Amino acid sequence: MPRSTWDELPATVRAAIERKAGLVARAEVPSAGRNSDFSATLHLRSGGVVFCKGIADAEGKRGAMHRHEADINPWLPSAIAPRLRWRIEADGWLLLGFDRVTGAHADLTPGSPDLPVVADAMAALGQDLAGCPGTAPRLADQWARLAPWRRLAKDPPPGLDPVRASQLVQWEARAIEAADGHDLVHTDLHSLNILVSGRRATLIDWAWSRTGSAAVDVAFLTARLIAAGHTPPAAEEWAEALPAWQRTPRAVRTALAVEIWGIWEYQAAQQHRDLWRTLVPAARTWATHHLDDNTAFEHKFDDVLASGHERGGPDR
Repeated sequence: MPRSTWDELPATVRAAIERKAGLVARAEVPSAGRNSDFSATLHLRSGGVVFCKGIADAEGKRGAMHRHEADINPWLPSAIAPRLRWRIEADGWLLLGFDRVTGAHADLTPGSPDLPVVADAMAALGQDLAGCPGTAPRLADQWARLAPWRRLAKDPPPGLDPVRASQLVQWEARAIEAADGHDLVHTDLHSLNILVSGRRATLIDWAWSRTGSAAVDVAFLTARLIAAGHTPPAAEEWAEALPAWQRTPRAVRTALAVEIWGIWEYQAAQQHRDLWRTLVPAARTWATHHLDDNTAFEHKFDDVLASGHERGGPDR
């Protein structure tokens, strides 16, 4: 459903928010974000400011996602993530109020001055959330249920032969094992979820966080760097500055690259969204960089991409 504006919210919901936050003078809707039915920076008559987001089906799946984000917020370091001020439920809505974070979405392209700032935040994240005692679900369990390459091997993407697909299933098993750990990991880091202001990067939208290995967040962001224009060696050179990646053996890096490719390849088969045209080739390039130098294998996928072929499937 389209996002609601402040004036479109039920009167009972607006009243509940104002009882918590104070009277609202105006609401500023962000340009990005699609997981909430309402999100806005609320400028209060008192002069204060709060960022509020909410979901209309408080008892549904997306409501559970927002509850999880609220539950794990106390474990997040305030220097890296915005602090949750309050949560309310009214008229079937679940709403969260956070400290407002200012900044621009991170520029992940080669040569960007944001890259070392993001690296500093990632290093702090790996340290502060190591052995986090929160109650987030285990990422390894999620990946084992999803098992994208096991699914895709039954109907391989165009250009992927069955022998290669079976090899990727084996790497996937390693990735599931490698994803297990005791850290709190974001799992959805990309430029829109990283706000940079000066020498500080803030990581937002923790609804998909899981308990696992800190190397997973580094791996996802490395794939995003490749999608932003970095070569695989350059992206991994950036990642090498992070302790979590330094501790990650090459075989585990390969397994994570393969699994990210599989996750994005599978999601592209389920969803018709333009971003997969960038993300899937980036993840595939990184994984094949690790797996081998078989340029013929690469060219098969390049030909398919150039033909504009799309796999069908129901939206999730």
